[in-house]
Amino acid sequence: MITKDPLVSTQWLAEHLSAPDVRVIDATWFMPGVERDARAEYEQGHIPGAVFFDIDEISDTASDLPHMAPPPEKFSSRVRKMGLGDGYRIVVYDSHGVFSAARVWWTFRLMGHEDVVVLDGGLRKWLAEGRPVEDLPPPPRERHFTARYNADLVRTAAQVKRDLDSGKEQLLDARPAGRFTGEVPEPRAGLRSGHMPGSYNLPASLLTAADGTLLPADQLEAVFAASGVDVTKPIVTTCGSGITASLLALALARLGRWRTPVYDGSWAEWGSLDDMPVVTGPA
Repeated sequence: MITKDPLVSTQWLAEHLSAPDVRVIDATWFMPGVERDARAEYEQGHIPGAVFFDIDEISDTASDLPHMAPPPEKFSSRVRKMGLGDGYRIVVYDSHGVFSAARVWWTFRLMGHEDVVVLDGGLRKWLAEGRPVEDLPPPPRERHFTARYNADLVRTAAQVKRDLDSGKEQLLDARPAGRFTGEVPEPRAGLRSGHMPGSYNLPASLLTAADGTLLPADQLEAVFAASGVDVTKPIVTTCGSGITASLLALALARLGRWRTPVYDGSWAEWGSLDDMPVVTGPA
């Protein structure tokens, strides 16, 4: 059964870890320049039974942009071999708390699998509570996965440009404030600094509590309101490369906005396109 909250607690997962219809994914990913190896850390210790989802590999590797959503046939092939498929409740976590797991949550929904949730607080909270981990890979198994691509959950640069011209959808940017205003350079070389004209800024770091869990709904409502965006109207999320944009979409799902699309190319694409408008300074 699909819940009304896109997250589950560590207690819930501990109680359902051995359920035959539950599968767990480690979706840890690190920002460029962070000298950590997500797969190596997974191999050193992960939640029992978890498989590793490589965000950079399970992507459209034909694109010059980082970790763009993969073609449905590639996604189906990869997750099938990981034993993930139809009829399973999929629980996604990362080692940060709530971060890159949101990207994999969004990707599964983009591919038509709605029974997917994020572990609130992730591996960080799981370990803090003294819960078990293992360093053995799960036994190999395959499961059929039927991809049903949901185009309403993703936006292209051309669609975002039309939104800016028409005002049909609000653009909400998850990058840190300094990058949004253009005062801090982008971590990826060759990108212009600044933001899309008319867009709003809500740094992803404001969405989580000190323990890495996502803020409760009432606090999220206040954070979104402070950004200036109207959550009762259509929103498209964006960021540097589509990771924290997915976290904004996850937070909006907690507020009942389940169909928030992500601009997949995000600033990695927009900032490289000379024909797309860029402004600096506060929103």
